[in-house]
Parts: sequence; structure tokens; C-alpha cells
Amino acid sequence: MQISDLPPPSGTPDKDILQRPAGYKPPPVFVLPYASKAEAAASAAAAASANAPSKAELDRQARQREQEKLEKQQEREAIEKHKQQERRYAEQKRENCSRAQENLRMLQEGMRISRRNAQGENVILDDRQRSEEIQRTRAIVASDCGGN
Repeated sequence: MQISDLPPPSGTPDKDILQRPAGYKPPPVFVLPYASKAEAAASAAAAASANAPSKAELDRQARQREQEKLEKQQEREAIEKHKQQERRYAEQKRENCSRAQENLRMLQEGMRISRRNAQGENVILDDRQRSEEIQRTRAIVASDCGGN
């Protein structure tokens, strides 16, 4: 014995169904007079084939399922690509943060910092240039290090 909230499979004979839910009304049975059992069988076969999906419909459904599958795969790939870009961006920010913090430390400790001028000569930063560079580096630290 099996109890379920779902109806029995369509091929289950009525004699095998022990109890039906309250308020159940059996479907109406129409008996049409046929000249022979052969006509009745042919009519039943025609009705069954009319309810069955055509080959074109089955092909359309298969193409639709394949299209949905392809779209889901493309969506997953796009999400993964976006995540990879975010990871690369986060890694670049961490690297920039580390470099900016190191540069800021060197500038604040008073280490001699030189740059090349337009003629290719090394020029040591004066106090004004050092102060400007410290401000610029602090802005980089604030943006790439989250204000640390």
C-alpha cells in the first residue's frame, strides 16, 4: 500500500486505487456508437496521436532547452570573468598600497630621494617637493589602503 498526495500514474487501473480524496468526481465517460471495434481503436489512436507533441514541436523544445543551457553557461562564464577581474583589481590595490606605504615611510624618515630631470640628471628633492610628494603619497595610501 502506498499513500501519496499526488495522483497515481496515468496507467493505474481503477481496481488498484483503494481510496480517493473527498469530493472526487470521476471524469465523464462518453460512449460513441461505432460501427466496429476497429473504428473505435482507430479513433482512440488518432486522439492519442493528436495529444502527442509533433516532431517539429519536440525539435523546437530540444533547441529551446539547448539555448537555455548555453545562456546559463555564458552567464556563469561572465560571472567568473567578472570575479577574476575583481580579484586582479584587489591584488593591484594591495600592491599599490604596499608600495605607497613604503614610499611614504621613506619620505617621512627624511631619506634622500632623487629624481631625474628633463636633462637626465639626478636631482634631490627639496623640502617643498618632499612635502608635495608626501601629500600625494598619503592620498594614494588613503585610496588604495582603505584609509590605513
